[in-house]
Amino acid sequence: MTQATVDTTRDAQTSDDILAIAREQVLGRGEPLDREQVLAVLRLDDDRLTELLQLAHDVRMKWCGPEVEVEGIISLKTGGCPEDCHFCSQSGLFASPVRSAWIDIPSLVEAAKQTAKTGATEFCIVAAVRGPDKRLLSQVAAGIEAIRNEVDIQIACSLGMLTQEQVDQLRDMGVHRYNHNLETARSHFPNVVTTHTWEERWDTLRMVREAGMEVCCGGILGMGESLEQRAEFAADLAALEPDEVPLNFLNPRPGTPFGDLEVLPASEALKSVAAFRLALPRTILRFAGGREITLGDLGAKQGILGGINAVIVGNYLTTLGRPAEDDLDLLSDLSMPIKSLNDTI
Repeated sequence: MTQATVDTTRDAQTSDDILAIAREQVLGRGEPLDREQVLAVLRLDDDRLTELLQLAHDVRMKWCGPEVEVEGIISLKTGGCPEDCHFCSQSGLFASPVRSAWIDIPSLVEAAKQTAKTGATEFCIVAAVRGPDKRLLSQVAAGIEAIRNEVDIQIACSLGMLTQEQVDQLRDMGVHRYNHNLETARSHFPNVVTTHTWEERWDTLRMVREAGMEVCCGGILGMGESLEQRAEFAADLAALEPDEVPLNFLNPRPGTPFGDLEVLPASEALKSVAAFRLALPRTILRFAGGREITLGDLGAKQGILGGINAVIVGNYLTTLGRPAEDDLDLLSDLSMPIKSLNDTI
């Protein structure tokens, strides 16, 4: 037997082992994979992808059920952000074509109405800021009140890093869920952002949870992180225990430091979806930005049949998404019901 044959046999045995372990541990008992186990999943050969996606789908169906949560997002304040997140065209530090702009309250309400018409249960108000000032919080409060007067929908916010006082204010406004992404593994974060730290983001998330709001926290895959760091990131999120994890894939934006990075290969992106499901068996795992160019229509279907149980419909903050009708038609074709509106998710 040649050394190459020995290595191939060993790899096949390892693949069989990790899938068997995941089936017994995650599917059977609902216990998440740890960091090293996630890394083993990420290292699986592409010829095991179909099997892996089926396992992740089985885990999702057993521990989360068939319903899919649909959400729309709107940017209240776009561009002009003082932070240097290397993936983001909204940074005022980069020569990107995005310029600072605000939308008014009637436009915010109309966006919430259109989101609700898709069957979405969640509407997220987003602002490109380090953290909210008094003017922004005042506008958010007015927007939430106006939306509640006309639309029956849960309201989430994503307004950057918060103080304890701001956390309490948002809770008192009736914000249901707060999004603040860790973006990537702690060890890779300094390569992605230098104007604030991973720990500052973690502190905001801790305060949000302690205040009683639901925590939405995910990140972007394909920002030059290693597989080891991707597994580290999955473990970071598992330790946080967020209610929702949005999975984005880098859509390289002109004028940003990551503008020339290559798009993540579809097979690698799908393995990541499945691996994050196996690390977070009971969590809402949401398809978010970049899936259109990374996965296309076929990949979107594979992802929804590979562990995803939530989607953002329509456009994102500065990039176009799939038409909402396409996602809703896909869910219908797959016989996956859209989650109805509840006070708690």
